[in-house]
Amino acid sequence: MTQFTADRLLLFGATGDLARRKLLPSLCALCADGLLPEDLTIIGTARSELDDGEFRQMARAALEKFLPAQRRGSMATFLNRLSYQTLDATTIEGFDALAEKVNASGKADGGLAIFLSTAPSLFGPTIAGLQHAGMTGENVRMCLEKPLGTDLESSAAINDAVAAAFPEDRIFRIDHYLGKETVQNLLALRFANILFEPIWNSNVIEHVQITVAETVGLEGRVSFYDDAGALRDMVQNHMLQLLALVAMEPPTSFDATAVRDEKVKVLRALRPAKASETVTGQYRAGAVEGQAVPGYDEELGKASDTETFAAIKAHVDNWRWKGVPFYLRTGKRMPERVTEIFVQFRCVPHSIFEGRSNTAAAGLQPNSLLIEIQPEENITLSLMAKVPGLDEGGVRLREVPLQIAMPDAFAEAERRIAYERLLLDLIKGDQTLFVRRDEVEAQWHWIDAIRAAWEADGVTPKTYTAGSWGPSAAIALAERDGVSWHE
Repeated sequence: MTQFTADRLLLFGATGDLARRKLLPSLCALCADGLLPEDLTIIGTARSELDDGEFRQMARAALEKFLPAQRRGSMATFLNRLSYQTLDATTIEGFDALAEKVNASGKADGGLAIFLSTAPSLFGPTIAGLQHAGMTGENVRMCLEKPLGTDLESSAAINDAVAAAFPEDRIFRIDHYLGKETVQNLLALRFANILFEPIWNSNVIEHVQITVAETVGLEGRVSFYDDAGALRDMVQNHMLQLLALVAMEPPTSFDATAVRDEKVKVLRALRPAKASETVTGQYRAGAVEGQAVPGYDEELGKASDTETFAAIKAHVDNWRWKGVPFYLRTGKRMPERVTEIFVQFRCVPHSIFEGRSNTAAAGLQPNSLLIEIQPEENITLSLMAKVPGLDEGGVRLREVPLQIAMPDAFAEAERRIAYERLLLDLIKGDQTLFVRRDEVEAQWHWIDAIRAAWEADGVTPKTYTAGSWGPSAAIALAERDGVSWHE
């Protein structure tokens, strides 16, 4: 593996929504904290006809809108790092001029990191243009933003095109959930505390729930979302990455190879989900957070079979997790925005308090662990405890939450954008929090099988009212196992 710290960062799609909302604010925040290499220059490129000054003005407007004032530091210092080159990536001619711009600082022998945030249809032409202009050498690494295809075949085609110019150890595939603090804290919780690992198995855990709920609808992503749907947009990447982190075996170390080796083992152990183990839905008009909202078909302007909700009962067929269901649920126009992992432990095998307390009335509750990822970052462990007082019945028990509110526990630490961690790792060359090709393909293999089962069985989305938790069939999916969704 070629190790180097990049002294140039090339942003494709530099005038797009992701760049304005996330990439430029993240880079500015890193600059303000003194975390970027002092000599790092940032070159933006897109079709928009801008010069350096106009690009800096656009960046300034984006920072003032999307980055809190206290995190901007010396914004002028950051803006001075920026330059811009207009490029139509569909034609090869402009890449020579781009290479000249990238190398204008006289650092042609230094390290170059490329962040590709464009439509997947441009990946192939862009790679060809970079090769033509000599920007794919050993001192260059490539970062790819999702979506990486719409199925295994198209994903493999994209990966083949990138692999023609870059070896795997210089390809960085982003899943921005892996940059979130609480997601990384899941690894710390499991592998930095002896308390959990001995019980992190089917002997003690009854089931796991992973929920990613959004209150928004299409939000200007009409054409993309109708081609993708909830399964491809959320389950294939973010949710399966969360599942892999929950279920993975302890890696030998916290490095890219060890961590990703264990994740891919989980993804390959996923049992193909039957159509009867899935629920698909599409929202209709309703109310979210007190505001009336239209249905998906109204927003889209036509009828569609695209799912805006998916619930799946998944199984990891290995020694540790045999018999433990993983319930996955994601949807748009849900009652609240939340991403969480809920771990339900088994009941105690025998209650010594039975018949001697008021426990029976309230029910002796099994322990649970709730890891909240967004909008708040919290970890809550629910335990049974004695209610203070003297009672004729003997002992009264009640569930008590032990809560760690991450913002309070680390009040002195700055709350960061997920892309800050990932961009810094890209510049430094650390692949640990990026997704390897065999992970992506294992994820698509599982997702494609679900879509094939839907097609074979003629499954179409069930409707649900915006502002609800999805179709009633999703409740039944869990309740027939005696499980209730955590809400």
